[in-house]
Amino acid sequence: MATILTVDDSPSIRQMIKVVLGPAGHSVIEAGDGAEGLAKAGANAVDLIITDLNMPVMNGLEMIVKVRGLPACMGVPIIFLSTESDEGIKQKAKAAGATGWITKPFKPEQLLAVVSKLARA
Repeated sequence: MATILTVDDSPSIRQMIKVVLGPAGHSVIEAGDGAEGLAKAGANAVDLIITDLNMPVMNGLEMIVKVRGLPACMGVPIIFLSTESDEGIKQKAKAAGATGWITKPFKPEQLLAVVSKLARA
């Protein structure tokens, strides 16, 4: 199955993602902010990245721009998982290189469906 990097400053959200995706056979790597997410994206072969927008150190938009500069991550789908639902922010995310958007709180089956559709593995 897929190796998924989840980047969120909320440990409970990262845990929830792991609880949903782990039993489906996916391997989940966790990062607590954009800088850590960027480092882990560069150090691991990932099939999909799920990131929050608002985080300390480096936000999700900044991280996506930098991740898209990593040769190994150029084609990796990136999903925003955020409480933000503003259309302007969604457009900025798309321009930065995001593949899609899921609004928190999310339904487990919704997350699984998106991961199944987008993960490269």
